[in-house]
Amino acid sequence: MTWEPIDVAAEQPYQVLIGSGVSRLLPQFLDGVERVAIIHPAGLASALPAITAELEQQVTSIRVPEAEAGKTAEVLEGCWEALAGAGFTRSDAILGLGGGATTDLAGFVAATWLRGVKYVAMPTSLLAMVDAAVGGKTGINLAAGKNLVGAFHEPFTVLGDLDFLETLPSSELRSGMAEVLKCGFIADPEILTEFEADPSGALEPGNPVQARLIRRAVAVKAAVVSADLRERTSDGTDIGREALNYGHTLGHAIERQEHFRWRHGEAVAVGMVFAAELARRLDLIDGDLVARHRDVLDLAGLPTRYEDGSWLDLRNAMSLDKKSRGSKLRFVLLKALGVPVIVPDPAEGVLIDAFLGLNAK
Repeated sequence: MTWEPIDVAAEQPYQVLIGSGVSRLLPQFLDGVERVAIIHPAGLASALPAITAELEQQVTSIRVPEAEAGKTAEVLEGCWEALAGAGFTRSDAILGLGGGATTDLAGFVAATWLRGVKYVAMPTSLLAMVDAAVGGKTGINLAAGKNLVGAFHEPFTVLGDLDFLETLPSSELRSGMAEVLKCGFIADPEILTEFEADPSGALEPGNPVQARLIRRAVAVKAAVVSADLRERTSDGTDIGREALNYGHTLGHAIERQEHFRWRHGEAVAVGMVFAAELARRLDLIDGDLVARHRDVLDLAGLPTRYEDGSWLDLRNAMSLDKKSRGSKLRFVLLKALGVPVIVPDPAEGVLIDAFLGLNAK
């Protein structure tokens, strides 16, 4: 079987392979490596025998906590200690096997061990395949906020095996679909059109609709990352990688407010509706596009309101957003479907009004 790669023309060009069974290609990407450490959550331990069966390398398994609980300084230090104990050198490799939190952590381990070693990402969730594992952003969380410590470290390759999606609960598939739909709003509206035509197929593992949407979303991210790996400062319509943060300013604040009990895609879905409400109040888009946000996300079974949150707490959390400059917020908004724009420092009253609009009955 062959798979058509998606090229990421970054500082160190690499390819993303999406398809059923691509994990079997792992041995060819570890040529010349003596040892490989597989960083994975405990729930994926049963997958290791099949993944490592054809490997000639010495394999070190490093189990980490599930989801965001694994993205801590303590877990990071434990990974470093495991590598030291196994005698890992700069010619060895790290494999990140798991969801977005695990690939974020594993990539950061690879970026920091001996100042950088080969990293291969093998995402096992929809969210990780279309977002976290592609692009070279790695990092961990602090109590103060999400992804505040990290590094840019490009993978050697990304192997997105669609077979892993067969075992995911529907809630995880819906969460990942939020990032797919985000790519539709900011760059490729055909994603929205195809999803609206067959939402059940888009959420069904093994369905050709889902596979096509995943590839389209990865292609959007690959194009953006290729043009702007290190997220240069954007201004107005001259917007680079920051476009990928659409919905994330409020989304990350909600995740922190909820102590990461909300799934990432759920929080981003609410964040996108908030961004749309804000854009409408700034006369950038009309009510029809706001309504389309709600309608599409409703079809995906994602939340579009956040009624229990304290605005003051959320506002304070948004100040730690990576796009902020000093005390001023910067939002990725739309001025038309598929046309993102950076809006710096909107008036506080407009922000509050948009939040009230988010939760309006």
